[in-house]
Amino acid sequence: MKKSVYQRTGLSTLKSAVIPVLFTLAVLILIMMSLNDTERTSLHERRRILEDSLRRAAVTSFAVEGRYAPSVFHLERYYGVFIDRTRHAVFYRVLMPNIMPEIIVYDLFE
Repeated sequence: MKKSVYQRTGLSTLKSAVIPVLFTLAVLILIMMSLNDTERTSLHERRRILEDSLRRAAVTSFAVEGRYAPSVFHLERYYGVFIDRTRHAVFYRVLMPNIMPEIIVYDLFE
């Protein structure tokens, strides 16, 4: 008995099932990689925004009080800076009350 031209063999059925699965996996991997890059960019942007906020609050402190804030806690309490301490660590060092403090923000999960 002759096989019909339209009748599939076992190997071609396997190929037709594997190719879409591999394509779907490739697309999912690309999506995951792009989400990871987006999250990393978001972390860096949050760090930059926090550092800018701390600098602005320090300058405002100098304008209002005539000296830079003695600590980060002073900036949080009186100038409305919010620091998410689960994500960031802040280094704030005042050398002299009339010199801009050294402000460095570190990402904890990088």
